[in-house]
Amino acid sequence: MNTLAREVEAAGLDAALDVLRGGKIAVLTGAGVSTDSGIPDYRGEGAPQRNPMTFQTFLGSERARKRYWAGSHLGWRAFGSAVPNDGHLALAALEEAGTLTGVVTQNVDGLHRRAGSARVVELHGTMDRVVCLTCGQYFARQAIADRLETLNPDIDLDRAIRAAPDGDVEVDDVDAMRIPECTVCGGILKPDVVFFGEFVPGETFQQAASIVRSADALLVAGSSLVVNSGVRLLEIARRRRLPIVVVNRGLTKGDSRAAVKIDAGTSETLTALAAALAR
Repeated sequence: MNTLAREVEAAGLDAALDVLRGGKIAVLTGAGVSTDSGIPDYRGEGAPQRNPMTFQTFLGSERARKRYWAGSHLGWRAFGSAVPNDGHLALAALEEAGTLTGVVTQNVDGLHRRAGSARVVELHGTMDRVVCLTCGQYFARQAIADRLETLNPDIDLDRAIRAAPDGDVEVDDVDAMRIPECTVCGGILKPDVVFFGEFVPGETFQQAASIVRSADALLVAGSSLVVNSGVRLLEIARRRRLPIVVVNRGLTKGDSRAAVKIDAGTSETLTALAAALAR
């Protein structure tokens, strides 16, 4: 038995299997599922302090939008090059086997879809799509990233944009930057993600709630459950008396409600769970 398998076993794999085996499982994932794909967990233990831009700030100032798009351009490179890890693949295999009612994710990286999961509700949107706030037209994110570089031929974006310690970015000359606008109506473009100060769309949340309501158990993986949308889904499961399994390194807001808590990495734990449930 390798080190990872021993870690998972010691953390309570058998207890989790007793809860999950034989029924349909709803899955709620957070940033911890994607850390093994090289995407940082901004809320986990030891994560750096962040100062995310609010939706109101984004709307209220062109300069703020330029700063946001500069930072988002850096982030998109990391998201665009990331590949699904063993945890994503394990959940896709469980869905294919008919074990899952679906995956609800707080992540915006699109990795569950790219891993092959079919029924995925992205609570906070997705970074690989951009929407016009005026006419509602959608654009592929890579196309907007290409336009950003085309609009700024005299700016070396690799050198001009730098990550700042507070999670924001520094830009050598933000006023000189040009940012793309909607090619249909000239409106403001925004990545199709839920900003701080925005609410999860009602239809999206109801789709997520449906996944939980149609399950016999809820598996939470890689989420500290700080965000209200995740807590609301946890509460739906609790009210329906569904057993809850939490897999996360460190404390979560769902630990006191969980039938089983596994304090371990998600990739190895989900892989072990999928293998055991397939037997």
